[in-house]
Amino acid sequence: MNAIVRRELLELLRTRKVLALEAGLALACALLVLLRWPTGGVADLSGTRSLEVLRLFGYTALAGILFAVPAFPATALVREKVRGTLALLLTAPLSGTSIYLGKLAASLGFTAVLLLMTLPAAAACYALGGTTREGGVALLYVSLALAALQIATLALLVSSRAQSTDGALRATYALVLAVSVLPLAPQWLFQGSADLVGTLLSWFRSLSPLPAVLECLGQGDVGSHGMSADGGSILRYAVLAVATSLGSAVATIWRLDHMLLDRARPAGVMTEDRSALARWARRFLFVVDPRRRTRGIGDWANPVTAKEFRSRRLGRSHWTLRLIALSAILSLVLSYLAAVGALGWGVEDIGGVLVLMQIAVLLLFAPSVAAGLISSERESGSWQLLRMTPLAPGRILRGKLFSVAWPLLLLLCATLPGYLVMMSVKPELVLQMRRVVVSLALTAVFTVAVSAAASSFSRSTAAATTLSYLVLLTICLGPLLIWLGRGAPFGPRTVEVALLMSPVAAALQAAGTPGFATYQLLPANWWLIGSSSVALLALLTVRTWQLYRPE
Repeated sequence: MNAIVRRELLELLRTRKVLALEAGLALACALLVLLRWPTGGVADLSGTRSLEVLRLFGYTALAGILFAVPAFPATALVREKVRGTLALLLTAPLSGTSIYLGKLAASLGFTAVLLLMTLPAAAACYALGGTTREGGVALLYVSLALAALQIATLALLVSSRAQSTDGALRATYALVLAVSVLPLAPQWLFQGSADLVGTLLSWFRSLSPLPAVLECLGQGDVGSHGMSADGGSILRYAVLAVATSLGSAVATIWRLDHMLLDRARPAGVMTEDRSALARWARRFLFVVDPRRRTRGIGDWANPVTAKEFRSRRLGRSHWTLRLIALSAILSLVLSYLAAVGALGWGVEDIGGVLVLMQIAVLLLFAPSVAAGLISSERESGSWQLLRMTPLAPGRILRGKLFSVAWPLLLLLCATLPGYLVMMSVKPELVLQMRRVVVSLALTAVFTVAVSAAASSFSRSTAAATTLSYLVLLTICLGPLLIWLGRGAPFGPRTVEVALLMSPVAAALQAAGTPGFATYQLLPANWWLIGSSSVALLALLTVRTWQLYRPE
């Protein structure tokens, strides 16, 4: 186990990307603390300023854990499988438990170094004093450590079942988003229920690290619709985090056996041997199948687009149709609940939920498809074959971008039925819904531009996918952490300037979502996101021409 820890941890810490990540997080924490540090030799005896500093530090550290930690354990085991070294590792005189603990210790060692880089900022928060509870800084670090353990074990479980590094990253970030956000929804919807139901909702809500961290920062009532929170989120989260970590560890260790390499692939079942219902469902899901060979590529079609649709697993239409169907059903259900008043929500609340749902799908789907446009070709060596074809680099780039634009356009259209229902309930929302659609369209273009640009500068799909997720999550969701601190410690102008950079905040403001409607983000955000997208696409074009030239 010690050999695995030394190899994994040293290999990880010696990379320039990890060094830049650690230095960036430490610098961000230090700068944010300095922004609210008392000036002019005046001390705040009430503790208000110290609590503001602690919240700034806590938000930044939590974002670093959620955004940066999953990338490394998610590729720890699947990377061995892709390289062909997993067989050597499983046949070594090491048990599955030792291999797992070595991989986990290496991932947690990186997290420990990441948290150590934030200790100067934490010491400054502690020196100011005035936290909401005894040992507030220590409890914050305990919650962050539990979050790192929970995320690392879940990522290793995904890595043990994945077949490719980019697929492991995609599934891990989706799982982190689900664990962090989805447990908050039931209590948000049904808060104020009976005692037993309320207790169950509180425990399910505590599966996410957000309530525990917010309670450490004295903001346990955030998102409670004006009701006071019952507290105890830290203890509940500690119990649930340890339980989920143990469950994930047992499931992963069970798979780390030499029999894993001897398991045959399932033979599958022919369509004609399935039941009538299964055959009908498959005909419906595969109405549009880009991998069919019944017809050749048309004279006016871009062969690169056809190649992407036929060779990319996630780009197949049955995956897109499932996402579209799920998004359309959820949007219609939420719109119906708003129309009948079942939840007591207004149309603006439902519009905000629809925007968040569509943004989440875009942030998960677009990087997973666009981050491999060029990096996958360079990684597999097929970029040389593309350079040998009589296709110009502009046509190659247009074909690849259109292969991503088409499924994203279908995803954007998936929630249109929900918007139509809301406009029928409240016709004066037509202009507002148009602004929402424009914001979502610009968000889709921006996500594709960021992911494709990252793909052109990376030699591996895993690195491009990780970089895309980090950049997009920082730009889209990072300003929302500042929004959580509106009023204290951030003033209205500071929050508005931060939200100007986030396309998510602009879409929520366009939808009139409570908490965002008071800020003036449009059309400034459209100009900012649009110009950034144009600049990234221009950079992508130049980079493609550089890669296309003879070496």
